[in-house]
Amino acid sequence: MYIIGITGGTASGKTTFIKALKQKCPKELVAFISQDNYYCDTSLLSIKQREAINFDHPEAIDFTLLIEHIQLLKNNVVIHQPTYSFQTHNRTTITEKITPKKVLILEGILILSNPKLKALCDTCVFIDAPETVRIQRRIIRDVAERGRTKESILRIFKDNISPMHRKFIAPLKNSVDYVLDGTKDFTDPVEKMLHLILSKK
Repeated sequence: MYIIGITGGTASGKTTFIKALKQKCPKELVAFISQDNYYCDTSLLSIKQREAINFDHPEAIDFTLLIEHIQLLKNNVVIHQPTYSFQTHNRTTITEKITPKKVLILEGILILSNPKLKALCDTCVFIDAPETVRIQRRIIRDVAERGRTKESILRIFKDNISPMHRKFIAPLKNSVDYVLDGTKDFTDPVEKMLHLILSKK
């Protein structure tokens, strides 16, 4: 199984890039996994305690389970991926069946911050965008999709997102195979990535 890791800061354009790839990739060839579904289980915590978690720190990710699932897929074993709710800050009771494919695309802000996980990736991509752009995108998305207020988003950005980005994410830009500009059209990068994916048939 050929693994492509796609990372970058919050609201840098990762989801847009992935959606464009999904539309072009043969379903029988490519599986997709998002880091967002591997936040640690917070069932034993209250809502207040969950809201206090720094979800932009690597400790918020259940890397043990994520790496285990990727190893299973590499060994041609079906997995049942957890699903995550941003409303409850916890996993749901629903899982998603992921079958092994020749190519796995792994996406998330912190996936390459874990050395073991990064070592599993054959190709690493960093999608870059200025913080001012990412803040505005995050406000638009979180207000519309996650019921957040502009004030709460700006506070989280200042307290958690920005410092964690500088510490754990931005340095990864210097150790990947490709850096994409998240403020530009993705047509050409998607075609190049599709060419790479199709070469693994």
